[in-house]
Amino acid sequence: MTITTTNGIGGSTPAQELAKLVDMTQGVEAIGHAEYQARIAKAQALMQAQGIDAIYLNAGTNLYYFTGTRWYASERMVGAILPANGALQYIAPAFELSTLLGFMVIEGEVNTWHEDESPYALCAKVLAQMGVAQGKVGIDESAAFFIFDGIRQVAPHLEYVNAKTITADCRMIKSAQELALLQRAKEMTLAVHQAAARILYEGITVAEVEAFINDAHKAVGIAAGSYFCIVLFGEDTAYPHGVKSPKALALNDTVLIDTGCQLHGYNSDITRTYVFGTPSARQRQLWQLEQEAQLAAFDAAQIGATCASVDRAARDVLEAAGFGPGYDVPGLPHRTGHGVGLDIHEWPYLVLNDHTPLAAGMCFSNEPMLCVPGEFGVRHEDHFYMTEQGPVWFTEPAHSIDNPFGY
Repeated sequence: MTITTTNGIGGSTPAQELAKLVDMTQGVEAIGHAEYQARIAKAQALMQAQGIDAIYLNAGTNLYYFTGTRWYASERMVGAILPANGALQYIAPAFELSTLLGFMVIEGEVNTWHEDESPYALCAKVLAQMGVAQGKVGIDESAAFFIFDGIRQVAPHLEYVNAKTITADCRMIKSAQELALLQRAKEMTLAVHQAAARILYEGITVAEVEAFINDAHKAVGIAAGSYFCIVLFGEDTAYPHGVKSPKALALNDTVLIDTGCQLHGYNSDITRTYVFGTPSARQRQLWQLEQEAQLAAFDAAQIGATCASVDRAARDVLEAAGFGPGYDVPGLPHRTGHGVGLDIHEWPYLVLNDHTPLAAGMCFSNEPMLCVPGEFGVRHEDHFYMTEQGPVWFTEPAHSIDNPFGY
């Protein structure tokens, strides 16, 4: 193996780097019972204000957010009905009852159905018992169509609406505890990035780096390892989510690594781009331009400004340099950023058609990637959260192309 050492890039081995990493989960607490109750109270207040009589929360992040009950969506209906007034109730297969009770944080009556019975008819029955024999019912926007279709067929007299006006309005504003979990998750992934940069050598494969990053996330305390991982070298970096047959690393290649983990369900998602070897003038030019776009987006993120205006600020920098226009490549082919929380991509979005005003507690990725097919791409991705005084970085942007981690 040929090892190149330059400002934290190359010069070490996986074993050496894993030995340096430590568990970073100490002192971090999961969301508590009182916060789940507060979330339910806020949702019910919004429902009352909007004239929504109940919402159905499907297995997945919405169920987890409001109840603390972790369950993954499948072909079987598992979820909870939250009325505008009163206690929530669960819907679940009978054979899963004991398991569900073990995962439950916010307790509630569990209504069960057997495999040859209709969970949708059971849902309609529970709604009627809650006093929702008519009126408006919100359906979890992430629920599969077959669930919505099943419910409306057995209860066509109800009016169905998208529950996003409740779920998103609650989830897009993070609490102090949520911010703390997001902060620590991102610190953990940044430490993994730094370690990954040090193991690079000519000829290393994408699979080897991905395996190391997974092990490194475990070493910092994430038992499940990486939530996702994208590793790209050379011209492959021009394609935001990778290529079918990724190349091995060569000297002077652009390196793009995008990875993250989940801490008590909350996501990190950080990208670093640098050069393994000596950057060319072109690599320096585009690396710096990408950072200028990222910083322009950050500066534009002020309380009351729209999500669209943040995307526009980043895009203007790139277009002024001759890229684009719009989503054309070479240029920025996707949105500048996305909300983040229990879902790695959630509301609101830093994109031209999202006119949501920025408010304290919102969290975003900032990643106005510059893609130049046939050459390379550069993506700097860090996240920030909004305060009444403006945006605050979770992780500071890369230092420079020669010293990306600021050693």
